[in-house]
Amino acid sequence: MTTQASAEPSILTSDSGGVGRIELNRPKLINALSLDMVAGIDDALRAWYDDDGVALVLVTGRGDRGLCAGGDIKAVYTDIVAGSDENSRFWNREYRMNAAIAEYPKPYVVIMNGITMGGGVGISGHGSHRIVTDSTKVGMPETGIGLFPDVGGTYLLARAPGELGTHLALTGTAVGPGAAIALGLADHYVPEADIADLITDLESGGDVETVIARYAAEPPESELAEAAAWIDECYQGDDAEAIVAALAAHESPDARAAAELILTKAPTSVKVTLAALRKAATMTLPEVLEQDYRTAVEMTRRPDLREGIRAQVIDKDRNPRWSPATLAEVDDATVEQILTTEQEAKVFS
Repeated sequence: MTTQASAEPSILTSDSGGVGRIELNRPKLINALSLDMVAGIDDALRAWYDDDGVALVLVTGRGDRGLCAGGDIKAVYTDIVAGSDENSRFWNREYRMNAAIAEYPKPYVVIMNGITMGGGVGISGHGSHRIVTDSTKVGMPETGIGLFPDVGGTYLLARAPGELGTHLALTGTAVGPGAAIALGLADHYVPEADIADLITDLESGGDVETVIARYAAEPPESELAEAAAWIDECYQGDDAEAIVAALAAHESPDARAAAELILTKAPTSVKVTLAALRKAATMTLPEVLEQDYRTAVEMTRRPDLREGIRAQVIDKDRNPRWSPATLAEVDDATVEQILTTEQEAKVFS
């Protein structure tokens, strides 16, 4: 993933008073991740791993639009067009960073304000103390650009209650703070007005759990609470066409809308996502991240990722021409090939 020159560093790290601070610093791009940013996060975590002077890690994103909108998909597009292998290097380093976050021996506190999607879920969802607030919008929208919920997203969504994770994975729906907690993507809700004081208290030392408990409040109700029944009913099984048919035939208007939404996504992405999600239910996170790497590399070699990004952020016509164009045209052998084809490099070699 090509990194653009910038007057300011894209990530700010510091440590003082027992706190290692990581601040994403691309607010105009909602802190979209570049290779340099991923490497910076990973390097900081490794430096603090055995540092007795750092008791906790605190991760925030500069600006009020969000923690992180995901990977820099314009850079992904540029590298695909150029025939570069930068994307492969980016994903390899990113997935190793995701694993490092999940396995970190110290409290990893992340403020998931505003837009927290795609790669933003990767730097938050695997942490030990995940804090959402009023503006939080969490989602994995990758099926809409010809990709799939990577960064261990299928690992997280496969462990959500019932079929809620399947709904989010296939539709790309983003949810608020209450639903994020209900799905297991976050731990605590802190009102927006209290976030600055929470950060100040965390930086002042003290027990992390005690400090967070001082500010945590009852989260808003999940917007998916009433939808859980039809979601659990319709999203069962491994057959994407059957799921769409069940949604389309359901009496709930929201279920029918979900069917229509899935049909706007890249058909290959929908089928790959469903298969990856089902596999992830019985896999470890490192196994899922290795699968993510194989899958991401394979999908850059197919037309949908380039086309999806073109339609979304390059030409902005919002009219992608997927290939194949329908779910029925995507066979099981293709899906399995995408998920299992071994790549020259591995994440955990």
